[in-house]
Amino acid sequence: MHGKSSQLQYTCARCLRASQRYHASRIESRAPARSFSSLLPLRYAQQDTAKLKEADEVPAPESSVPGPSKAPTTNHEEPEQGAMSRRLAEATEDALFEGGRAGRKAVEEAGFSDELKNKLLERIEAAKFRSDNTAAFSEAEMSSNVGRGTRDIATGQAWTGTEAQGDTVLRMLDDSRKPLKPGLRGPSKLPVVDLRPKGQPKQRPGQRLANARDKTSIYTISKDSGMTEKEREEMRKELKERFTPGARAMPNSIRGLAALANERIEDAIARGQFKNIPRGKAIERDARADNPFLDTTEYIMNKMIQRQDIVPPWIEKQQELVKAANVFRARLRNDWKRHAARTIASRGGSLQEQMRMADRYAEAERVHNPKRRAVEQISVPTNATNDPVMVKITQEAPSSTREPSIQISVETKDAQVTISEPPDTSIPQPEPPRTPLPAPFRMPTWEAAELSYLNLAITNLNSLTRSYNLMAPELAKKPYFSLDRELKSCYADVAPQLAGEIKERAARPAKELVEKIGHAPGSVFEKFAGERANVYDSKKPMYGWKEFWQDLWEKRV
Repeated sequence: MHGKSSQLQYTCARCLRASQRYHASRIESRAPARSFSSLLPLRYAQQDTAKLKEADEVPAPESSVPGPSKAPTTNHEEPEQGAMSRRLAEATEDALFEGGRAGRKAVEEAGFSDELKNKLLERIEAAKFRSDNTAAFSEAEMSSNVGRGTRDIATGQAWTGTEAQGDTVLRMLDDSRKPLKPGLRGPSKLPVVDLRPKGQPKQRPGQRLANARDKTSIYTISKDSGMTEKEREEMRKELKERFTPGARAMPNSIRGLAALANERIEDAIARGQFKNIPRGKAIERDARADNPFLDTTEYIMNKMIQRQDIVPPWIEKQQELVKAANVFRARLRNDWKRHAARTIASRGGSLQEQMRMADRYAEAERVHNPKRRAVEQISVPTNATNDPVMVKITQEAPSSTREPSIQISVETKDAQVTISEPPDTSIPQPEPPRTPLPAPFRMPTWEAAELSYLNLAITNLNSLTRSYNLMAPELAKKPYFSLDRELKSCYADVAPQLAGEIKERAARPAKELVEKIGHAPGSVFEKFAGERANVYDSKKPMYGWKEFWQDLWEKRV
């Protein structure tokens, strides 16, 4: 028996798999697994040989699983499957896993045994249960030396394509404010505060002597003659409580200490100890410094620009454009006012007649060339809608026969409604007949003479406007200038001022336009001297005898 057991050949698992893959050969018998035993080697070998004999005598039952594998097996071991059997089993598992209902139906129609089908279904259920509880299995199979980060990743919930409500709320809270820069963040760990009661430290003789001096000074202050009787009584009461023998109850928590400190501060404020404290200038703090939506670099750059009085280039260009437009309009109005006043005054008549004529021209200008009004956008609450609508207010030109009527056109989403003010039904009182207004005062000859200058000035203003619009933002761009629009605005502004200009010119003293030629007063020697001599009160040019002689004998022209 010992000799028979020694003839058995041992085959490892790796060699067995290799032989099955390449040669598709079946192993006649499989040696039992090797393990440590407390039995004697001889006795173990005898028992092993007896078991092998019993296995040879018992015939192998027929297997219900289709396949070429019909090798004899023992009671404790399953028969080895060939390559084709394993491939068919894998295909069956794939059909059950991935095929769904159609795959299961195909397996049932193939005629597999109930034992094999139950085994496959159990494996499917086990795999499904493991996939549903992946985090729990990962945590259970994880060793104890795994780090916390790896453990959190392994036990975390897998992404399903839909964000959870808690994750959404947390993300919105994190995105509501920008995170601080690393240099501005506080310490990550809070300081540890020891709240255990500590014993009072022992004081040295010098410290006790200093405390005694402080108490003496407090007692001396309480005896001050400037204090009232009530304040002195409160001071005595405080000192009496302070020097009372025995332990006093002290709070043993942070809130209790804060309440005690607040109480003592309020008592000191009530005694008036904070009345004459010198106060410094309040710290000026910009509210935009804590704005989480403003970048720190942008805020610092804005502060530097404001501190150094630096303006953007388009602001400087805007100032240049506004200055040039104001100069042009002021000169245009001044020239037209002077020319119109001279023309009306040159027609003759008394001063009152000239002023009345100027007033009539102003009235005609107001009727035919009124100043433009901006269209306002207002909100009209109605039962149909609450949206803002455009309300255009236009005023008709008044005539000599009726009063001006105001029309308000309201544009809504559905239709446009025009509302006119009802005319006054009262009986009008008889008015004196009015003379018809003349045409607005115009001078085509003056416009033709000034046309070249006006065109050049408008061209210059438009070039400045174009360069300004190229660098200005969209909301700050300006329209171009028009000569017709500027002339109408000038006529409308100057017409009410013509009467005052005519009156001022009439009251102004006349100038001597012609120089008088006749006998000049003076002696004979004054006729030899020049009429004018320039004397400079400086070192250069020098004025000496030569210059004096030239001025003395200067020839008269």
